[in-house]
Amino acid sequence: MINLAPSLFLSHGAPDILLSPVSARECWQQLGRKFPKPKGILVISAHWTTAEPVVSAAANPKTIYDFWGFPESLYQQVYPAPGAPELAELVVSRLGESGIECTIDRDRGLDHGAWVPLSVMYPDADIPVTQLSVQPNRNSAYHLEIGRSLAGLRAEGIAILASGSMTHNLGYVSQYSLNAAPPDWVLEFDDWMAHHLETGKIEALLNYRQLAPYSTKNHPTEEHLFPLFVAIGAGNEPLNAKRLHSSFTYGVLSMAVFQCESST
Repeated sequence: MINLAPSLFLSHGAPDILLSPVSARECWQQLGRKFPKPKGILVISAHWTTAEPVVSAAANPKTIYDFWGFPESLYQQVYPAPGAPELAELVVSRLGESGIECTIDRDRGLDHGAWVPLSVMYPDADIPVTQLSVQPNRNSAYHLEIGRSLAGLRAEGIAILASGSMTHNLGYVSQYSLNAAPPDWVLEFDDWMAHHLETGKIEALLNYRQLAPYSTKNHPTEEHLFPLFVAIGAGNEPLNAKRLHSSFTYGVLSMAVFQCESST
């Protein structure tokens, strides 16, 4: 039996999670030990949005500080992992085989959707890593197909890290403290998504916008949930997602983590 590298969906939260003793950080540390060390990591981050898929082939990706208003110490953090140009070429090839055109950016670094969780999961920064963008003008089914096209990478030791957020309405963050309890409208959406992931209801998940409670309130825009569908597709089917973590920060940010894999 082939040991597959994991396909994970991780809610990355606010970047100051690196400075806070919250349970999500503990989960990330455990993730780095839970699975065999991958040969490479492909991050699908909600913080790199493009009209069509783009993958980074930077040999030494820089640490991108794509946030503002946080403690100065966060801007001193560096995640010097090597890039993965060969993996980038492979991503282009696999997507092309499925009729999905993908181009290469040879300079793009790692945004905080990538380096913040990776710096906790793999603090030695010794695993080659690159990023694939998401397309906010597309839909969940499109991102599912991207994941399906890349599923074979897992057999080659490439971990899929889909970094987004199970809930993401920043308009409410300032109303809650870091450890505030989530309001009902966040809990109901989070529970609905978890139930359908754990029971393998892909069709319902694809139509979450119409079916899930408070879907548009939790996701006024969809880019932070689209990485989840890449992880589902890369996890093979039938879906048998495992919830590895559940908590909340700032009341409205679910920190849910799921391992997406097949039940067969």
